[in-house]
Amino acid sequence: MQTPLVLHAERLNKRYGRRVALTDCNLRIPRGHVVGLVGPNGAGKSTLLQLACGLIGATSGTLSVLGSSPAASAAHLARVGFVAQDTPVYASFSVADHLKMGAWLNPSWDAALAKRRIAEVGLDPAQKAGRLSGGQRAQLALAIAAAKRPELLIFDEPAAALDPLARRGFMRSLAEFVNELGASAVLSSHLLSDVEQVCDYLVVLCDSRVQVAGPVRSLLAAHHRIASNPAATPAGAEVIWTEHGHTLVRCDAAVRPKNAEPVALEEMVLAYMSRAAETSAVPSGSAAVSR
Repeated sequence: MQTPLVLHAERLNKRYGRRVALTDCNLRIPRGHVVGLVGPNGAGKSTLLQLACGLIGATSGTLSVLGSSPAASAAHLARVGFVAQDTPVYASFSVADHLKMGAWLNPSWDAALAKRRIAEVGLDPAQKAGRLSGGQRAQLALAIAAAKRPELLIFDEPAAALDPLARRGFMRSLAEFVNELGASAVLSSHLLSDVEQVCDYLVVLCDSRVQVAGPVRSLLAAHHRIASNPAATPAGAEVIWTEHGHTLVRCDAAVRPKNAEPVALEEMVLAYMSRAAETSAVPSGSAAVSR
């Protein structure tokens, strides 16, 4: 029996005129994970999430979310909660007005959950959203998304503009919501500290392409740091990046060299990002050289 997928992309492409946002994106993300989607600015993270929410359409390829086309119906939309980068709220609406609007728009709205979470983060129901701090607006947007009781929560760098204290509070609330709802989640962020805090699945997106994807523990177990010399690289190992006298490789446990050292999440992600950046900078037909 196949594990149900929260997101399934096959040869997914998106172009904006001449600009390529996603190229041959292939992903199979099982349900039940908190997925960290990381990569540099302009890598295609927001494009992928907007495609998943049905806000834009693909140029070619296929994408299914929770087993259906994105935004296939009103019922499908109710199964997905989305918090955008600017945590959009209506400045002239009070906190209570936002909850009333959420109840009117969502048939599965959990009023008790919304009110409880608003109280827990100290929001005044009578306060206008335009007078809330950035952290408070983010908490309001998160509460609205979660009170839909969705099966999937999608976050597009929602804490990007928050100060460290507000960011920590938001990430804690995010983890609590995912646990309470039993939902899957996809979190886009350029800060690896966010991913390490709450995510158990990783997707690295660079230069419009998926570089690596999988459960965090499995990926870390498969990547190793070795000395940079031909004799140290085992047969069957994939060389990811070489720098400062060390090479990061990906290989099975059966061929792992004895002198291999474990790597941290940040080191692994930066290796893939560095390889992608160097590859994209090399003219077509030229060979890339690690350094």
